Amino acid sequence: MKKKMIIGTRSMQMAIDKARQYGMGSVAVRNSTHFGIDGYYPLMAVRAGMIGMSFTNARPSIAPTFGVRPMLGTNPIAFGCPTDEECPFLFDAATSITQRGKIEVLDRAEKQAPEGWVIDQNMQPLTNPSQILEGFGKETAALLPLGGAGELLGGHKGYDLATMVEILSASLQGGAFMWGLTGISPEGKKQPFKVGHFFMAINIEAFVDLDEFKKTTGDILRELRSSPKAPGQTRIYTAGEK
Repeated sequence: MKKKMIIGTRSMQMAIDKARQYGMGSVAVRNSTHFGIDGYYPLMAVRAGMIGMSFTNARPSIAPTFGVRPMLGTNPIAFGCPTDEECPFLFDAATSITQRGKIEVLDRAEKQAPEGWVIDQNMQPLTNPSQILEGFGKETAALLPLGGAGELLGGHKGYDLATMVEILSASLQGGAFMWGLTGISPEGKKQPFKVGHFFMAINIEAFVDLDEFKKTTGDILRELRSSPKAPGQTRIYTAGEK
């Protein structure tokens, strides 16, 4: 039997219905839990001829720039829109360099994690997956945001994107955030995770003809893929192809 993420699909459909009537529609959710694949929800909007966006916060794992304690979740951002090509444009990514699941895969494969993914409390890199996974729960390991440590390579941008997702997923619905999402009460007892989500749909026809939008978007993607390739590379991709 096919299983659905009830809250996520219902909320995205509400956003789509609002967008049909008003041009744009948004829905905020509180006291939820893992809602599956973030990119699923923008695709619902794409099938309705709309732009879709989906955000969610999560239990703490990312350290803020210049910090070492895991504070923000991997807080993914998903964006999708229709094109005149075979597949839509679909971006779905965490705001951390990597996510917990990849560490778990490396642990099972008995492989080391690359330096630059995870730090300890002294800002030193951690590469042992078992140590990292144990450290997440003890606050002795933290994922780095997109861009890595510090500001030189833009780590503050990934950090602020994660914070933006936290605000959309918590502040708009008065929900829990950061260490309120661990599933453990201040007294050390298990409790619901209280995760928050935010969904948005934009009715393209409220701005421009749908076919015109698809053609312009397709042209953007085709020009990107046809630009000069780096030495040794045979293909440039745009999000959604893979």
